[in-house]
Amino acid sequence: MVNSLAGPWMPTSTETPLLRRGPLLVSSFVAALGGAAIPAVTLPPLWRMWQLHAMVFGLLALIETVAVVALWSRPTRRTVLIGAASAGAWVVVWLAGRGLGKLGDPDPWQPADAVFGGTDYLAVGLQAVAVLGLLIVATGDPRPPSIAKWVASWIVGFPLLIVTLAASAAGVTAASDGFTGTGVPGDAVIASALPAGRMSTVEYCRPEGVPLPMDLHMPAVRDTRRAPVVLYVHGGEFVLGGRKAAGPGAWLAGTDGALFKELTARGFVVASIDYRLAPAAPWPAQLTDAKCAVRFLKAHAGALGVDPARIGAWGGSLAALLGTAPGFDEGQYPGQSSSVRAAIVTSGLADYSRLDGLDRVKRALVHIGLDPEARRAASPVTYGVTGALPLLIQQGVPVTPAGNDLIGSAATLLG
Repeated sequence: MVNSLAGPWMPTSTETPLLRRGPLLVSSFVAALGGAAIPAVTLPPLWRMWQLHAMVFGLLALIETVAVVALWSRPTRRTVLIGAASAGAWVVVWLAGRGLGKLGDPDPWQPADAVFGGTDYLAVGLQAVAVLGLLIVATGDPRPPSIAKWVASWIVGFPLLIVTLAASAAGVTAASDGFTGTGVPGDAVIASALPAGRMSTVEYCRPEGVPLPMDLHMPAVRDTRRAPVVLYVHGGEFVLGGRKAAGPGAWLAGTDGALFKELTARGFVVASIDYRLAPAAPWPAQLTDAKCAVRFLKAHAGALGVDPARIGAWGGSLAALLGTAPGFDEGQYPGQSSSVRAAIVTSGLADYSRLDGLDRVKRALVHIGLDPEARRAASPVTYGVTGALPLLIQQGVPVTPAGNDLIGSAATLLG
C-alpha cells in the first residue's frame, strides 16, 4: 500500500536522521573551534620559526574548521564523528610533541605560550572536550526530547558552554597577545645602530631553535658615551607575562610601560625581553634565557652603542636571580659574562619552597610553574648576593607570608 501523504516534505526511511543541536553539541562545537583557533592565530610567528610546522598546524586547523562547520550545518552521526576525529588529531599531535618528544625542536607550541606558559594545555583541553562531547552526541537518540528533558539538558549543560566560551576567548587572546602577535615580529631588525627615540625589536637568542624577542627602547638623545642598559625581566612567577609595554602580556606581568619612557628620557636604554614560560618550558629555562639576554647585550654592545659594564636587571624574582644565582649559562655567546652591575626587584618572592600564606592565584602559579624540586633552585635566598652588587628591593602592600618577600628576607639574601 502506498502512503498517499509521502512527499518531498516528509522524510523517508532511507534519510539520515539529524542529531539534536543540544547543549552538548553546542559546547563541543565551541570547544573544537576554540581549540583550532588557538594554534591558528600563532601561524605567522610559527611560519617564521619553522615553515613545516606552520603548514601542518594550518592544515589541521583548516580541516577541523571545515569539519565542525559541516557538522553544525547538518549534524548527522557521520559528520559528528568526522568532527571528533579532526579534534582528536590535535590531541595526537600534542601528545606526540609534549608527551613523546617526537616533533623535535623548535617547539611548535612555543608561539602560543608566549604570555601564558599553559596556553597549549588549554588548547588540547578544549580539543579533548570536543572529542568526548561529540562522541557522546554521536551515540545519542536523534528523536526530539520532551520539553522537560530539553529544559533540564540546558540547565545542566549551560555552565559547560560558558566555560568553553571563556576558555576559547582566553586562549586565543593569550596566544595572540591581544591580536598584536607573539614571538619575533616580521619587522625585527639586526643588532646595529638603532633609531634614537624609538623602540626596535631584535632576536636575542634561539634556545632549542626558539627565537626570543627583545624590545630595545632607545633614548631620544644619544650621549657621546655609551648608554647604560636596564634589562627588564617581567614578572609572573615564571608562568605569565610578556615583554611589551601594553596588551594582555603586559597586564599579566604588571608591566609599568610608562617607566620605559622615564628611563629613556634619562639616557638609559631599556631592553625588555620575552623568555620561555613554564610549564611549557620547565625551570631553569627562564633563567638561562635571561642570562643569554645579558650576554647578547654585551656581545653587541659596540653595535648597539651600550656600555657592557653598566647593565642592570629590573623585574621580579627573576631579576633578583640574575644578580644572585651563579651559573645557568647555556646557549649562545659563551665568551661573555652574564653578570649584571645592579638589580632592582619589585615585589618578588624570596623563597618558592614556602607557600603558606600566599594568595590562591600566586600559589596556583607557583604550582603550575615550578615542581617541588625546582622551587628551592628558583629561590633567590638559596644564593644570596655575592660581592658588592647593589640591590634595590621595592615591596608594596604585603602579599606574602612573613619573611617570604625580598625585604623580609634581606638579611638572609645579603648574608
